[in-house]
Amino acid sequence: QVQLVESGGGMVQAGGSLRLSCAASGRTFSRYAMGWFRQAPGKEREFVSAILWSGNTYYADSVKGRFTISRDNAKNTVYLQMNSLKAEDTAVYYCAVKPVPYGTTSYGGPWDYWGQGTQVTVSS
Repeated sequence: QVQLVESGGGMVQAGGSLRLSCAASGRTFSRYAMGWFRQAPGKEREFVSAILWSGNTYYADSVKGRFTISRDNAKNTVYLQMNSLKAEDTAVYYCAVKPVPYGTTSYGGPWDYWGQGTQVTVSS
């Protein structure tokens, strides 16, 4: 059974940094895309970032230049380094995974497995 467990959320002042981690278990995820999404109060869940097993990375325009996604396949873990945080980054952050063909550049469509979420609160 696939399990995703996020950690690293918390409260930080605007301009600060946080690093989220998501540990996956239940299978080998080296051929999976791993991604981060977020949902702010009263808003729909939105894409934040994804990393394919080719190493290609993708970011929402709102976080480009501030967030960095990375993965450690040996640990089945994906990270999201968040710098220069803004109040509008406040949300519950979820990690997700799905299998993708090698060489694909697409991260769209439904994601198969989701974590329980971790709260990030940025105070202005």
